[in-house]
Amino acid sequence: MRIFTSKELIEQEKPYRTNFINSLSGFKSLQLLGTKNQDGVTNLAVFNSTFHVGANPPYLGLVVRPDGPEHDTLKNILGQEHYTLNNVKEAFYQQAHQTSARYVSGESEFKACDFEEEYIAGFPVPFVKESSIQIGLKLKEVIPVKANGTTIVIGEIVLIRLDEKYLLDDGMVNLEAAGSITVAGLDSYHRTQKIGRLAYAKPGIEPKKL
Repeated sequence: MRIFTSKELIEQEKPYRTNFINSLSGFKSLQLLGTKNQDGVTNLAVFNSTFHVGANPPYLGLVVRPDGPEHDTLKNILGQEHYTLNNVKEAFYQQAHQTSARYVSGESEFKACDFEEEYIAGFPVPFVKESSIQIGLKLKEVIPVKANGTTIVIGEIVLIRLDEKYLLDDGMVNLEAAGSITVAGLDSYHRTQKIGRLAYAKPGIEPKKL
């Protein structure tokens, strides 16, 4: 096995290094993030940086990377303080990928990438109608990361819509049944296949399948 040093990583060509480091940590949560600006123009962007923060209160975090002025996601979140996360299914993963293109500021990726906006229960920001798991969030905290200029956004879940057939008896969401797919790196999309669930781990007790 080869050892890569930090010096070697820095010396690599940017596209190679970007693919290498982005795929290194494994498969990631894949979401379409919906926002709207103060003028009512919607925005949609694919994200692979969503992470669990807590269940009580129910918080999700995501990392927003520094980018050009044409990317409106963070600006819209700060302006409206609401945003949506919508799962990506195999049927429209290519459209989801296309939302990462550098459309000019003020051009809605919903329209450009052929997604339908859907509003739920007065929530001020659109969901993706094609998604089977839709999450509405309210902004709670913004954390600038000085090390590399990224921003961590923490949101509180205030609305969830999904078919109850995707919920197991203990509250676990059946992501395979919901059709959610995942991503490695920036552009390698994958189906999922469950191997098994294990009982809560305790010292001295062998792992037990549920």
